[in-house]
Amino acid sequence: MTATKVDTIQARYRRTGLYLLLPAVAVLLLVFAYPIGRSFWLSLFDQNLGTGLEPVFAGLSNYGRIMGDGRFWQSFWVTTRFTVITVVLELILGMGIALVLNQAFRGRNAVRTIAILPWALPTALIALGWTWIFNDQYGIANDILLQLGLIQEGINWLGDPFTATVALVVADVWKTTPFISILLLAGLQSIPGDLYEAYALEGASAWQSFYRITLPLLMPQVIIATLFRFAQAFGIFDLVQVMTGGGPGGATEVVSLYIYATAMRYLDFGYSAAMVVVTFLLLILVVVICTVLISRYRSRTR
Repeated sequence: MTATKVDTIQARYRRTGLYLLLPAVAVLLLVFAYPIGRSFWLSLFDQNLGTGLEPVFAGLSNYGRIMGDGRFWQSFWVTTRFTVITVVLELILGMGIALVLNQAFRGRNAVRTIAILPWALPTALIALGWTWIFNDQYGIANDILLQLGLIQEGINWLGDPFTATVALVVADVWKTTPFISILLLAGLQSIPGDLYEAYALEGASAWQSFYRITLPLLMPQVIIATLFRFAQAFGIFDLVQVMTGGGPGGATEVVSLYIYATAMRYLDFGYSAAMVVVTFLLLILVVVICTVLISRYRSRTR
């Protein structure tokens, strides 16, 4: 077969692949592009039902308002801090759980099923349960610490900015770590066992096998899990709304909670739409930066 025919066949395969992707691209444009475009259009108007029913074209004034809105940037910082902490902890714990579940032991399938249950449960229900656990009067968290003698009186977990943040992180990590572990477990099962056997014959330790074989081959799944969880954690709403409502004193108010309050409580739709657009663009920027850094890491480890 000549090189020309090979190129023709490859070009045909590429065109076929593009045609097959068109329905998915159309759905993504409908689901994501239209809402973002609609939000951008609304952000150009001053539309506040509290002051008037008719929208008034305001240009980019809503975006200028964001630059001087300390509450928005405070909520953005709270969201970023929460996202970074939870994603890092979930990756570490998820990797450990995935390595354990990848081993052969009796009842492994049952353990895998149980491990995914926290992710399958509704977030609002999970948040309500953790609210009871961290209750300062009858919560089990204080009861355990009191029984162990680690504290002398109950901690007001959800009434202090630091402990409220800790409670949110614990609840989110408990719920979403199983999802990370399942993703990484799928990647671990695709790694041939012969690689470990051959490397072990050369005297490699378990840590060396993990660093030289497991981690490089598992990097695609790590990237997918990181980007997915980063985007999801940055848009967290229901967990914070149920557990703290953004308190105490706005210490746990995330961006989505502030946008919701602006739109549904203050009826300022134009400004809330501008915040949606700015948050989306900042999130895209962070994702691009993370992707570049991870790509550079992969290129250095090859």
